[in-house]
Amino acid sequence: MKFLKNNLCTFLMLTLIFCVAMTGDAEASTVFTTAKNKLTDLFKNVKWVIFIIGGFGLVALAFQAIFGKLKWAWFAALAFGLAVVAAASSIINYANNDDDQTSGFADSLQ
Repeated sequence: MKFLKNNLCTFLMLTLIFCVAMTGDAEASTVFTTAKNKLTDLFKNVKWVIFIIGGFGLVALAFQAIFGKLKWAWFAALAFGLAVVAAASSIINYANNDDDQTSGFADSLQ
């Protein structure tokens, strides 16, 4: 333990040097462009999963609401939620003042 206390600054400096040496070309534009592309891909993939699960849920809630086991408001809430997810990319483009379809959030609703 005494060795660690005496050499803590040395370990921190070696860690800092290692991190700086391993980053390579860490330009802000490259980092943010990569993050934007990865988040856009994640958003698209998660959106499809939500649509598939939500579609099955919508059918199940519709049957339950028809037979009186569930309130119609829950069915309407799920349908409205799926509509919001479908329009989310258009909302993001509107908030960014981004009219072009090259931003990655292009949607078939436009």
